[in-house]
Amino acid sequence: MKLDKFLINSENPCPAIVICPGGGYNHLSNHEGANVAAALNTYGISCFVLTYDFIFPQPLMDIKAAVREVRANAEEYNIDPQKIGVMGFSAGAHLAGMLSEQFDKFEDGEAEVSALPDFCCLCYPVVTLSKPYGHFGSRIMLGDRLDLAEELSLENSVRADMPPVFIWHTFEDKSVPAENSLEMAKALWKADIDCELHIFRKGRHGSDLAESIDGTKNWLPLFIEFLKNRSFLN
Repeated sequence: MKLDKFLINSENPCPAIVICPGGGYNHLSNHEGANVAAALNTYGISCFVLTYDFIFPQPLMDIKAAVREVRANAEEYNIDPQKIGVMGFSAGAHLAGMLSEQFDKFEDGEAEVSALPDFCCLCYPVVTLSKPYGHFGSRIMLGDRLDLAEELSLENSVRADMPPVFIWHTFEDKSVPAENSLEMAKALWKADIDCELHIFRKGRHGSDLAESIDGTKNWLPLFIEFLKNRSFLN
């Protein structure tokens, strides 16, 4: 596990986000990390870009360790320990969502510092690892644990103590169909979890900040409003 830090200077403790780039659990996309952190910095949010391993359970252990490190060192980083979120793109969004559901699972004993994020942002996420909308390339993460495909499909493991979730996707996404986000939002709604879903018309898979895509580029301002409305950001 490796964390690249993008900290801001602030008089008061600020919110923080651990960013998980996508890459189908076989590489990490270089356009879904530092550039996103720089954009979030302009809103007063410190960021940590996570380099994680790919074969389960290691990616889950890596993101747990990342959130715990940020929370345990909140004073040093000038971060509010109750305003630490996760953001992921594609397979990285699956990892962020998996943490939000499995933050206390697949480990021995109880950790001193909680890995539960305070909010979660899923950007064109891989949600299901099963048919008919599953991104089967991401199943490589399971290794020889294909028996976990259903449990680690996010729509199947929503729980009552999950944090608020912001989701966005595009209808033009041919790699990970928007049905992934629709199924996730439906599962969250049924469980009465605070959730906001935006599906835009334009944008291929991997659009990251979507700065040149009319309409879709509004996802980041919408996410910032999501944080403000829940008092995670002033």
